[in-house]
Amino acid sequence: MRLYILFVCPIPRVLLKVLYNVSVLPVMGDVTAQAIYLNDCYQKEFESIVQEVNNGKYIVLEQTLFYPTSGGQPNDTGILITEDGHIYKVLAVAKSGNDIVHEVDHDGLKQADKVKGIIDWDRRYKHMRMHTAAHILDAVLYNEAGALCTGNQLGYDKSRIDFALDEFDRDKMEHYIKLANSWVEKKIDVKTYYLPRDEALKIPGIVKLAAIMPPEIKELRIVEIPGIDLQADGGTQVKNTGEIGKIVLLSVENKGKKNRRLYYELAE
Repeated sequence: MRLYILFVCPIPRVLLKVLYNVSVLPVMGDVTAQAIYLNDCYQKEFESIVQEVNNGKYIVLEQTLFYPTSGGQPNDTGILITEDGHIYKVLAVAKSGNDIVHEVDHDGLKQADKVKGIIDWDRRYKHMRMHTAAHILDAVLYNEAGALCTGNQLGYDKSRIDFALDEFDRDKMEHYIKLANSWVEKKIDVKTYYLPRDEALKIPGIVKLAAIMPPEIKELRIVEIPGIDLQADGGTQVKNTGEIGKIVLLSVENKGKKNRRLYYELAE
């Protein structure tokens, strides 16, 4: 069995045919097998075994909770602790081929070492809130203005969404932010599940997405915010929109012909 995991700019339900940064990943022996965050974004600690060490500081683990930089979402940070108590700070995490690679702050880890990993939960949770907020914002921008998302970058203090739109102004953006916050305030449970390809083909908006996949791809990882957004996604999300807090518009920029940029932050 294989999974089709997309690390993408949030895409409204009716626009799943617009794809960004597509990755096709087999289940075993690759990123999806290592990435236990895909099934539980709220787990903060884990135990694993070092599978590979490169140049002393680049570590591949049997399984990991550390999210690698991908699709506009920054990597997790944290620490790895060995059985004898040595601590290694995880400075960066990235995908490399079929592996998730952790850059640590000093040499010393060896193949087959048992380690305990602890992620920086404050950083992870902020990115989760930013990510789900981006899904809602993107859906509102498309539904209200027909704006297509062309890029995004999540951050701890602020995030941005790039989109294509002929005309826009600050007042309109404030209105869209207000609509997005109305969805946040509904406290909707966010659903994450795996969808068989055949079933995906029956859903309007996913038909184009599923049809272009290679025949051997049998499942999609789906993130659904009922009533507003449904898409294939490989990032970390909150369980309920109420956890986002309040989306606050910081600025809007004109980046050229039809290219717009919106910066936002989250208030508690």
